[in-house]
Amino acid sequence: MKIIAIIVFQLLGLLSAQAQTWQKLTTEPYQGKQDDITFVDRNTGWYVNGYGRIYHTTDGGQTWTKQLEQKGSFFRTIVFLDKNVGFVGTVGTDYFPNVTDTIPLYGTRDGGVTWKPVPYKGPYVKGLCAFDVVKEQFINHGVIDYKYHIFGVGRVGSPANIMISHDGGQTWTSRSMQADCKMLFDIRMLDKNTGFACAATSEDISQSNALILKTTDGGATWRKVFQSARPFETTWKVSFPTAKVGYVTIQSYNPDPSVAQQRVAKTTDGGETWTEIDLVQDAGAREFGIGFIDEKHGYVGTMNSGFETVDGGATWTKIDLGRACNKIRIYTDADKKVYGYAIGVNVFKLP
Repeated sequence: MKIIAIIVFQLLGLLSAQAQTWQKLTTEPYQGKQDDITFVDRNTGWYVNGYGRIYHTTDGGQTWTKQLEQKGSFFRTIVFLDKNVGFVGTVGTDYFPNVTDTIPLYGTRDGGVTWKPVPYKGPYVKGLCAFDVVKEQFINHGVIDYKYHIFGVGRVGSPANIMISHDGGQTWTSRSMQADCKMLFDIRMLDKNTGFACAATSEDISQSNALILKTTDGGATWRKVFQSARPFETTWKVSFPTAKVGYVTIQSYNPDPSVAQQRVAKTTDGGETWTEIDLVQDAGAREFGIGFIDEKHGYVGTMNSGFETVDGGATWTKIDLGRACNKIRIYTDADKKVYGYAIGVNVFKLP
């Protein structure tokens, strides 16, 4: 009887994990993949797209207000530190048609009402594809306070650069990463020193391998911890539900339709070693976003659909995350309850 009770308990846990479903929100139509979305609490968030538009919600995505439309800009990534301070990165010129904006970084101090170009020291950054923020607690004149370390990387199509701010975006520095990789797509910092970058070995996709880099000195230096053995591959997005367990989507652009296996890279030792796990055998399921609630339960967005796992990637179930789900953000509120937002052709909310 005890064994039966344990099995029933495990099944109920599995059903509970799968009971959370993503719901599509009503947003303005967009032809193609929208790239990033960010929230500072359950209700307050922003998303961007390639039309140079920034949208804002204060009711959990039930309604959206267009805060900015800047023709010629392709907004690729967005992050907010609180309800007022935020930054948006552009993909830059010479990649997508009709993009003329050469400024990589804009900032706001009024919740997105106004945006201004952000100055930085260092080499020119042609474009950004992702941000990550580390919130560091410290004692400030006898009270608990926080420092914000912001990291931005880009871009798809080359060149590879990183931008860093250690003072909440007041000042920024840039550095070329061309010696480490040729394209950069995402970054995840576990703390202000240790983190990972999703990259590619070549700007020529026919020669490119998927590449994961690790830093332990805040992005000053990087070393390779994973490289795929197949051409036509890049990494794309990263999720670390814990300091030890992480997942990275691997993209295949191989034109041969018989090359159908899609894979995810996984680490269980803090990113020192990575193994490839199978997602689905479907040449049309090119991978994009990834987000995990915990070590076992997570989601992947692909060109055609989404996928869910509750066993750490051993098995996957097809779910509705819309087409080309590019960014999956998983959050935990003050009551330890999980919620999430995801963006691609459409915007989705969990639960």
